Amino acid sequence: MKSFKDLEAWKKGRVLRGDISVLTKTFPVEEKFKLVDQLIRASRSVTANLAEGYGRFHYQENIQFCRVSRGSLTEIQDHITVAYDEG
Repeated sequence: MKSFKDLEAWKKGRVLRGDISVLTKTFPVEEKFKLVDQLIRASRSVTANLAEGYGRFHYQENIQFCRVSRGSLTEIQDHITVAYDEG
């Protein structure tokens, strides 16, 4: 593996990030600085933390960044639930 871009989790996170970007463009304007901002930041956090963890020298540091990335995924799940509940 030469780069974090070779990680399957990063590749799937990149697809998710793109899907979130497309989805949030359909949200009402009043959500631009609320739910849209939160979803975009969380989706970017998924891939950014995987990349940063890959660049760490110690396995335990890498694992910690993977945990943060996983947390961002569950944050996205909650935000999508809010969007669904709000219609």
